[in-house]
Amino acid sequence: MLWLARHSLSEYRLSKPDLSAPTGPGAGLPQALYRAGSVRNLDRYLIDEQGVDGFELMQAAARSAFRQLLRRWPQCRRVLVLCGAGNNGGDGYLLATCALRHGLGVTCLVLTDPAKLQGDARKAWQRASDQKISMVTAAQSADTDLTSFLEQADVTVDAMLGTGLNGAPRGEFARVIVLCNQSAAGVLALDVPSGLNATTGAAAGDVVAAEATVTFIGLKAGLFTGHGPAVCGEVVFEDLGAAQQLGGCTEPVLATRADWSSVTSGISKRAANAHKGHFGHVLVVAGDLGFGGAGLLVAEAAARSGAGLVSLATRQEHVAAALSRCPSVMSHGVVHGSELAPLLAAATVVVCGPGLGQSAWGQQMLQQVLACNKPQVLDADALNLMAGGLMANKASVAADNRILTPHPGEAARLLGCTVAEVEIDRLSAARTLQSRYGGAILLKGAGTVIASMHGQMFVASGSNPGLATGGMGDVLAGIAGGLWAQWADPAQAAVTAAALHLAAANLATQQFGYMGLQPTDVIDALPRVLACSGR
Repeated sequence: MLWLARHSLSEYRLSKPDLSAPTGPGAGLPQALYRAGSVRNLDRYLIDEQGVDGFELMQAAARSAFRQLLRRWPQCRRVLVLCGAGNNGGDGYLLATCALRHGLGVTCLVLTDPAKLQGDARKAWQRASDQKISMVTAAQSADTDLTSFLEQADVTVDAMLGTGLNGAPRGEFARVIVLCNQSAAGVLALDVPSGLNATTGAAAGDVVAAEATVTFIGLKAGLFTGHGPAVCGEVVFEDLGAAQQLGGCTEPVLATRADWSSVTSGISKRAANAHKGHFGHVLVVAGDLGFGGAGLLVAEAAARSGAGLVSLATRQEHVAAALSRCPSVMSHGVVHGSELAPLLAAATVVVCGPGLGQSAWGQQMLQQVLACNKPQVLDADALNLMAGGLMANKASVAADNRILTPHPGEAARLLGCTVAEVEIDRLSAARTLQSRYGGAILLKGAGTVIASMHGQMFVASGSNPGLATGGMGDVLAGIAGGLWAQWADPAQAAVTAAALHLAAANLATQQFGYMGLQPTDVIDALPRVLACSGR
């Protein structure tokens, strides 16, 4: 109401707030995400099968990256290019020649002995050398000298390691990455920030923190999940004019990138004669003593996501607060699991787990939910109880009528591994969870990963640090339940829920900023996001 008080209804209808992620990729990117090796195969296909000259392709990459440098830093006067080996280093040398032709001061910091360069990378170094571009060898430079070069640059271009990295950067690469991150210069990464695993988004050591990343030929999955959203900045895609020539290549897609703009077509507009019975009934089972707020957040998020009816089964002590906070939710105090039977019978979808606790009360509630044959969104303590083996007779049977929404800690407990092992390869962890527990898996975090029962993988691109506070996962579980109550497919509900949750957080952030953003702010933004999308 406060927002509407400041804007006329016509302004509300015409204004389209920016729902793209405040950090990370923007709109207009392709949806297909590949392994790093697959993109290298696409590159080889262009050269070997389509007859594209590899050096011309490298020049096209350098020119497109330099255009992005000028777009983002139009006042740039001095450029420092960090050049490694292989094609990534070659792109850097050729970008340096572009900068020189444009009249900029340019220096190449050489991290690989040019005598070891081969093929097109060698040609690129030779061209830069022939044009008398200043070159400094990193191995022969003290930290103070390298720091001086970095401080003199307006923009540093990272062309060190590219997509071929496995493990942590070593030697001069590690040293330069640390010094680069201490510099105040803008940083443009070519293809992928050095130190980042381009397939998984893992970071085994230090990673270049770029303000923008220009990536070529195909999008790499690691740019969008794990550590990727924290270090890539704005992701810009350049296909180098190769899209049509790649039509005959059958390189497998690892995952599909999803954001709010790409999922809205799956949300049907409502008929003028619609009624509440058309949009499902969500039952929320949540909120042991001391955790009543979790159930309220889930229930209100489900209602704000468009569910026709929402019921809440919680401790009796929380019912008064629930009625006061959200009177449209039908709130029930339950003491024993047997009291859930009539509520379960009336539900379309059950959301269970937030604030459930692991006491006898929570165990009884979860036993009843797992035993029923209703679609279930399982979160928080429901997952912890399942991981602890207390529900082994029910939870160990994979079922496709589930959405599991673990954060990395809960995923690690479900898989019997460490959080670090989950974060090394988030897509693989989500696939393993799906094969073990069935349904759709929504692995939370920057670049949320969704694994469906149909074998598809999705990555919700973008991140928002305002979501790093308690209760945001409860909101996501409620959104998933609210959307699933309206559709038949849990994977569609999970993907759309992740995108809607992030879009609502981004919209709320425009008003409140990151620090102090509350789950209720995201809930309040949900109808506005849906309305701005014509729903």
